[in-house]
Amino acid sequence: MSREFTILQAVGTHPAVTATKSMTGHMCGAAGAMGAVAAILSMRDGLIPATRNLEALDPRITLDVVAGGPRSGHWTTALVNAFGFGGHNTSLVFAAA
Repeated sequence: MSREFTILQAVGTHPAVTATKSMTGHMCGAAGAMGAVAAILSMRDGLIPATRNLEALDPRITLDVVAGGPRSGHWTTALVNAFGFGGHNTSLVFAAA
């Protein structure tokens, strides 16, 4: 029996958003792996890193962007988008066991 799984079921309706690439730069082939490691460690340690160098968010953006400093909490799911040069695009969803 198959069941459709949606992004909202995976991460909720108001997920916290961050950009680890703001701290590491573009790591080419390692960018997706680095994002995955950051997401898993964030779930394990209960700490989401802030998007570095974000000083003013456009008020029209309604996302919950983590800025100014890391955010602590408890998360059981994470979504990592890895978009690379040449059209290499993927998304990974992680869930706590």
